[in-house]
Amino acid sequence: MRDFHAPGRSPVISGRGMAATSMPAATLTALDILRSGGNAVDAAIAATAVLGVIEPQSTGIGGDCFVLYAPAGTGKVIAMNGSGRAPAGATPEALRARQVTALEPTSAHSVTIPGAIGAWEKLSRAHGRKGLDELLEPAARFAEGGFHVHARVATDWADAAGKLAKNAAAARHYLPGGVAPKMSDKMAFPALARTLRNIGQHGAKAFYEGAAAADMVKALNALGGLHTEEDFANGREAAEFVTPIKTRWKGMDVFQCPPNGSGMIVLEILNILGNLPTAEQGPLSAERFHRHIEAARLAYRDRDAFLSDPAFFDVPVEKLLSPEYGAALARLISDERAMAMMPLAGESDLARHKDTIYMCVVDEEGNACSFINSLFESFGSGILAEESGVMLQNRGYGFRLEEGHPNCIGPNKRPMHTIIPGMVMKDNECIMPYGVMGGHFQPMGQTLFLTNHFEYGMDVQEAIDAPRLFPRLGKVQVENGISPEVVARLNALGHECEPIAKPHGGGQAIFIDRKRGALIAGSEPRKDGCAMGY
Repeated sequence: MRDFHAPGRSPVISGRGMAATSMPAATLTALDILRSGGNAVDAAIAATAVLGVIEPQSTGIGGDCFVLYAPAGTGKVIAMNGSGRAPAGATPEALRARQVTALEPTSAHSVTIPGAIGAWEKLSRAHGRKGLDELLEPAARFAEGGFHVHARVATDWADAAGKLAKNAAAARHYLPGGVAPKMSDKMAFPALARTLRNIGQHGAKAFYEGAAAADMVKALNALGGLHTEEDFANGREAAEFVTPIKTRWKGMDVFQCPPNGSGMIVLEILNILGNLPTAEQGPLSAERFHRHIEAARLAYRDRDAFLSDPAFFDVPVEKLLSPEYGAALARLISDERAMAMMPLAGESDLARHKDTIYMCVVDEEGNACSFINSLFESFGSGILAEESGVMLQNRGYGFRLEEGHPNCIGPNKRPMHTIIPGMVMKDNECIMPYGVMGGHFQPMGQTLFLTNHFEYGMDVQEAIDAPRLFPRLGKVQVENGISPEVVARLNALGHECEPIAKPHGGGQAIFIDRKRGALIAGSEPRKDGCAMGY
């Protein structure tokens, strides 16, 4: 139970339907869809589309998505990989011929074909009840009529102003008067509204073919991109249903999407932690954080060595998630000292960071949807296709140019992905869709959240609120909420802690309390998060 003398908020509790997103208007949209007869998939698509307008730095139709869906009464978890592929002409040789020696986040070469719209259409047809026209209309109204900028969005927008200024079209539409909008300023994107309505009326074909596709190809080719209209037409079918992966942890099954997403790193961290004792000193102690940091360092090492598109490389998921491997890695962790000479499995990509939205919905029937959609970095590539209003992701920045590496760029290849929805099942029933945004932080964030809640007994909101840290580039980035005494103890153990300017990530979760018939949700205070139910 929270301390009501202290700042904070309580979990949100309802008995019928619940949505938790990073913006109040998106949460309201999800509830509107539920109350008008839609299910969890319908509500998730509609809310995500709204977020692509009103939280434009994090997501949009020019990005990718991954989804986990647990239909009530089936005991199953369905996974969707909605990540796009590199252009057919994207080879290391072709890039070198253009004097490209390194992938840059604002380059057209970092833009993969967006996968989100194809995924939304397939999800809607397979598991939804409403048409895309109805689901995308709330987002189109915000894009056409305008929306007021929220606090965290304004902060991120200002931080990305330099990137947006590099692209003339983006600067015209996203930097009114040459500056980023401030909190409460009103913005509108009429071209995006038209594209959303065309998709609603004609389906994903209106995005991957015709005027919208031609506009995106034109914008990319003008900057040297290798993209063709054929690449976009092929991208319509790139999204696919896949078999989820899972691990057994504390009597529950934790599900993730398989590679090319990094969900296997969540499961690997849990496997390591499951072999370590619960810290007697508590969840905010140096001992707890030290063990978690070390487990994450080992798992991220494996990510950088092995994670790639399984169509091009045999990712050893079964070995990495085996109980024996988790136990072996746990034995490397000492409570006395941080590992100074960790065996490296590959060069780290952790310098490349993040912007994403995560949201979850549970409907009246108990269907649960865990949904994540992203442009990758803030405003993606910063490249705006002006006539269609589509801001393009820079997910291809996750590729390498190192030939022979599993994650080397290649034709029609998917890059290593950071965005990962989560789902917890117990006794063949869903008990929690959850997720934590934040680029490479996500496996660390998810495992902090899960252990906060299920191991240390925090309620859902407390587990999201709790201070976070992240091992990155040989240091440990700590939020302000971690006490100086704990930081000093971590430094004494051999970690090098440093403060972080912005807090880590953003989470949402809905716990399904089947015994009481209640839905209990938490949402992210580090963003403009909002959980609501009815």
